[in-house]
Order: sequence, then C-alpha cells, then structure tokens
Amino acid sequence: MTALDTPGVEAGVGRTALLVANARALEARRSGALAVDPFAEHFVRASPGCADWPLDPEQVSPDDPLWGRLATYFALRTRVLDDHLLAVTAAGTRQVVLLGAGLDTRAHRLPWPTGTTVWELDRPGVLRFKQQVLDGLGAAPRAHRHTVPVDLREDWTGALTTAGLDPSQPVAWLAEGLFLYLPAAGELAVTAALDGLSAPGSTLAYEVKAAPESPAVRAAPVYAAARERLGIDLLALFAPGPRPDSAAALTSLGWTCTVRTPFDHFPGTLRAEPHDALAANRWVTCVRPLTAPPPRP
Repeated sequence: MTALDTPGVEAGVGRTALLVANARALEARRSGALAVDPFAEHFVRASPGCADWPLDPEQVSPDDPLWGRLATYFALRTRVLDDHLLAVTAAGTRQVVLLGAGLDTRAHRLPWPTGTTVWELDRPGVLRFKQQVLDGLGAAPRAHRHTVPVDLREDWTGALTTAGLDPSQPVAWLAEGLFLYLPAAGELAVTAALDGLSAPGSTLAYEVKAAPESPAVRAAPVYAAARERLGIDLLALFAPGPRPDSAAALTSLGWTCTVRTPFDHFPGTLRAEPHDALAANRWVTCVRPLTAPPPRP
C-alpha cells in the first residue's frame, strides 16, 4: 500500500485514533479477546509514524502503562460499546451514527441486522486515510455506510441529514472518544444538536471525564509514556477546565441516562490504581423514552 494521505492521522487528536487502533490490533491477537478488529493493524502499518509500535501481545508486558493497561482499557471500551450498539439494533433501531468515528470499523466488522445504516462523522483527513486503507484491503461494510466529513465543533447536522439520516426514526448515537477533546460548550452543543435529531426510542452512548485530572493524576505513568514514546500529549489534547454534566442536560430534555465507570464492566479486567488516570472516566448510556415522562412537580 503506497502513497497514502496520512497527515490527518499523524498529529493531534488524529494520532490518538492510531493509538486506539493499535490497542485494538493488540487485543485482536490475544487469546479470549474482548473484541476483534481485523482491520486495526492495517491502519497502524499504513502510518509511517507508527513503525515501531508493537502489534504482537507477546512483546508487551501487562505492567506496561501504555500497551498493557491503556490498551486493555480501549479493548474493554470497544467491547462494551459494541455490545450496546448490537443490543439497540437487535431491538429495532436501524440508524447508527458514529460521532468522531476515527478509525472505528464497526460498519465493517459487526453483524448488523438487515437494513442497518451507519454514518461515520469525522474530519476529512481522518476519513480519507481510513477509506484508503479499507479500499486497499477490498473491505466491504456489513451495513449501509456513509462517511460525513465534518468538524464536530461546527454545524454538522445539515451534512448528516443531507447524507440520509431520518430524524423521524430512532437513532443510535455513539461518541466513543469525542467529548474528552471538546471544550465544555462544544460537548453541550453536540448533545443539544443530536437531541434535535432524535426520535423517541433513540439512544446515546458516550465517554466523558467526570472531573479534570489532579496534579497527582497528571503525573501518572500512562501520560508520560504516551508523550515520550508516541509523541501524543494527551493532557494537552484534553479540553481544559471544568467538565459539563451532559447527562443532567440530557435528562432535562427527557432522556434517561445511566452513568458507569469502566471498572463496572467485565469485573477483574481493570482494577483501580492509586492516582489512576482512568478513575474519572465515565461511560454513559442514555435513552429517549418512547413515551414522555410525567412533568416534574
């Protein structure tokens, strides 16, 4: 594979998509893998800046804060959100929107019900790189698939409806690794915008940090390892300042939200550590009920 357009994934938030892809590639080769993404390692191999990243789990110590623990976190997140989307579509939803899709390949690797459509929204450079790799593999999606090149900090709803989303039908929204990098106002703007496109029965799953990192957490080995070994300064990429309570905002709009920590899923897969960089992470699932809740007294 030659002459790929890589700038969109070689710097900034785009490079974090490669970090997640590498984690998924490692997980795919593990015995009893939580999630298997057969395309992930091809994204890593196609990017010159990742030439020395490990793809064989035998090369990685479980104690490695980067390719051990953080990679396990991404694998667990992938599995939990895969299960969520498959449950929602099995229950009848046929529209799936991936906000900040990155190098996600759910449209290609998950067993979608017949008639499912997946929209992938991200910056043009990321989507272009992903498509070049998938085309080189001759990969075919397992659902109807539309890519929508947009910047989610700007107006994106018109581009999505132009690409075929039907707001009169339920939507399964996913913001897997998006809100960590948006300013507080941007996070609330995205949730308000998707609320306006969500028919009753729609769902939303997303990841947030409940609070900014303390100085002790900012000194956690995982952040130093990402910065020094991969050139990814996660702390500089995370949006600064207090985080909004988007679950409360959605609840006020009639959604029912459940907030969990990563440690609540597949017990024993992750354990909390002192000054844990993952302790403030929350995985939130919300449902817009088919019937409106009674008014509050």
